[in-house]
Amino acid sequence: MQAVWISIGAVAGANARYWVGLWFARILPWNFPYGTLFINLSGSFVLGLFFAIVNVRYPSSSIGRLLIATGFCGAYTTFSSFTYEALELIREGSWGLGALYVSGSVLAGLGAVGAGYALGGLLART
Repeated sequence: MQAVWISIGAVAGANARYWVGLWFARILPWNFPYGTLFINLSGSFVLGLFFAIVNVRYPSSSIGRLLIATGFCGAYTTFSSFTYEALELIREGSWGLGALYVSGSVLAGLGAVGAGYALGGLLART
């Protein structure tokens, strides 16, 4: 049953990402990824808002966590999970670990996407 709740949220999150991205592409020039920036920030906001309320009022709500946090926010943007985890490290007093997580994720992510792009370019030419 857990997979059903995650799936329902994921379908809604993926569709929201698609429609929000399309909307931004129609109203703003595509010289900057405005849609992705908005999706990342709004997804982070929704996840933070959700956990702030759920952790206080409904700490044992596993269905809500699966539906909203894992399903919707996970499909809408994984950036929201990344930023929430970084915030938790900082809130726990692990500033150095939080900074390492943020900078390491961004730099390693850039390296990984660059490596994947380079490999894809080689494979496309063979």
